[in-house]
Amino acid sequence: MAVVSDTIGDFLTRLRNAYRARHRTVEAPASRLKIAIAAILKEWGYIADYEYLEDNKQGIVRMKLRYVNGQPALREITRVSKPGRRVYAGADELPRVKNGLGIAIVSTSRGVMTDKEARRLGIGGEIICTVF
Repeated sequence: MAVVSDTIGDFLTRLRNAYRARHRTVEAPASRLKIAIAAILKEWGYIADYEYLEDNKQGIVRMKLRYVNGQPALREITRVSKPGRRVYAGADELPRVKNGLGIAIVSTSRGVMTDKEARRLGIGGEIICTVF
């Protein structure tokens, strides 16, 4: 196994590659942040479902991918804040993805949420990724 320095980037890449290869499910090593991202993706309809599997190590998050009329529900997922360059924004500076059609996933002091929710609560944070 290669050592991955950007585990969230790896997680998003696995998801992107699984959709391109038309897989039904994709697995990744689990973390609280990855489970929170999976929960948001499910809530917004980008994935069908997810589950946490115990493996006596760090656990695995398995996501069931969603297709609409044979097309992937998730078209684009891009990492914004990287280990070498963290990107933070206040509530009024949060990006509007594809003019509000997509979402940005933000890590705030009140947990991981979408840009829309963070804007409504008036809090900013680290922009993890954008999804469309």
